[in-house]
Amino acid sequence: MKLILSILVALLAFPLNAGAAELPNVLLIMADDLGYSDLGCYGGEIDTPNLDGLASKGLQFTQFYNTARCWPTRGALLTGYYAQQIRRDSVPGVPSGNQGVRPDWARLLPEMLKPLGYRSYHTGKWHIDGMPLENGFDRSYYIQDQGRFFHPKMLWEDDKKLPPVEPGSGFYATTALADHVVKCLKDHAEHHVDQPFFHYLAFAAPHFPLQALPEDIARYRDRYLEGWEQTRAARWQQMQDRGVISAKLSDVELEVGPPYHFPDALEKLGPGEVNRPLPWDSLTDEQRRFQATKMAIHAAMIDRMDREIGRVLDQLREMKAFDNTLIFFLSDNGASAEIMVRDDGHDPTAPPGSAASYLCLGPGWSNCSNTPFRRHKTWVHEGGISTPLIAHWPNGIKARGELRRNVGHVIDMVPTILEVTGASRFATWNDRPVPTPPGHSLVPAFTTDGAVTRDYLWWSHEGNRAIRVDDWKLVAAGKEGDWELFDLGTDRTETKNLAAQNPAKVEELSRLWAQHGKEFTALASQDVPQATPNAKRKRNKAAE
Repeated sequence: MKLILSILVALLAFPLNAGAAELPNVLLIMADDLGYSDLGCYGGEIDTPNLDGLASKGLQFTQFYNTARCWPTRGALLTGYYAQQIRRDSVPGVPSGNQGVRPDWARLLPEMLKPLGYRSYHTGKWHIDGMPLENGFDRSYYIQDQGRFFHPKMLWEDDKKLPPVEPGSGFYATTALADHVVKCLKDHAEHHVDQPFFHYLAFAAPHFPLQALPEDIARYRDRYLEGWEQTRAARWQQMQDRGVISAKLSDVELEVGPPYHFPDALEKLGPGEVNRPLPWDSLTDEQRRFQATKMAIHAAMIDRMDREIGRVLDQLREMKAFDNTLIFFLSDNGASAEIMVRDDGHDPTAPPGSAASYLCLGPGWSNCSNTPFRRHKTWVHEGGISTPLIAHWPNGIKARGELRRNVGHVIDMVPTILEVTGASRFATWNDRPVPTPPGHSLVPAFTTDGAVTRDYLWWSHEGNRAIRVDDWKLVAAGKEGDWELFDLGTDRTETKNLAAQNPAKVEELSRLWAQHGKEFTALASQDVPQATPNAKRKRNKAAE
């Protein structure tokens, strides 16, 4: 009898299908406009115990990059190509950018995983051309309406339009996304236990408008009255203590404000708003309270996201899938200095953070969120393109709480996931060879720091340009901006411009940047859709 009971316990403790146990599940979590230092494990004061816990029992990458903007990052993340190669960021002379249509050969990751039996689920933001199910996902809950956390009007389930959420219904987008993930995982455990899964969870938090649950805001209401300088300095000290970054803290660029100027927004937001990172002690009492409240809401949105991630992790544990699930967490770009008012507008009499308010983080707190780096979302200085990356996988990563200084990029996610799953990307499409992807698998870094090497990393967004080769980085702000040269090996925070002392290196890297730009343009110029939008483009325009 004891033997029979032991066998029954063993059967209940492990998945019924041995093949499914051998193939890892993958959970890819992306935040929106999260700064490099916003998480506790990266130096921040915001309460993020679930993500900090993943970092303490896994890996924390310190030199991982995105594209500086939401839609290019998402296209690169799920295809493994630079966004310009697949027309998902602007390419001169080619229909491209936010409304660009990918070449047919630029398939998304779920299609590559499907031959191995993976089921794929999407939850949250999309910002890729086409719709999720037609791109290989089996289930999807897509909230396109990012301007309304409490009552979005444009959302889809399994590519079918849903009615708008009624105001006052108790809906909050971040919680609704976790609800969908848990629902998908429960269904998977009940009906597809013999198959591995890939789940792409794309939060809109903490992207503007700053809207959060009142109880979450209350936890941070007075925390930021000390100002952005003190908060930034405290984050920097935490980074030093943790060994995350060892370079000099960059100076705040007082003349750098939002990337786009909306003077009418400043008028609507009132005298508490400022569009430059002015010294905190130069602000009026009204401005200090207004600004501190904005950061409290930003923190509340991140706190809530972490809590909802905790619910997802609990579900993985309940279905005994936690140990064999490779979890990645990252952000689509740096924190945003933008200040604008759109969607339902801003009611200055409404409680800050409520559905009737429309607040943005702005440059003062964006500088703080991007500690210790320069600049913000849309720029390709380190503040715009640096993201946290946490990797956790008990069955596949032996390291616990280790830092990784390997240089990586979102183009590396696809090759990494393909390697751990054993899946393959398509070698041909429509009887034509598929272009060689530029990314590298991060799997060697799971074991050894410094194990991943590469020739270069390249950026271009709205005239902002950069290239990194080894520790050398060449970067310029805007089409008319001069090239700046930094040695990131000793100056990760871009404080000492070496261009004047190294003109030959500037020439070498600028030529290399232009060369790759031409190559990407040539690739993006092939098989461009006709001027009359095809069905896919029509669907995309409706969805975006």
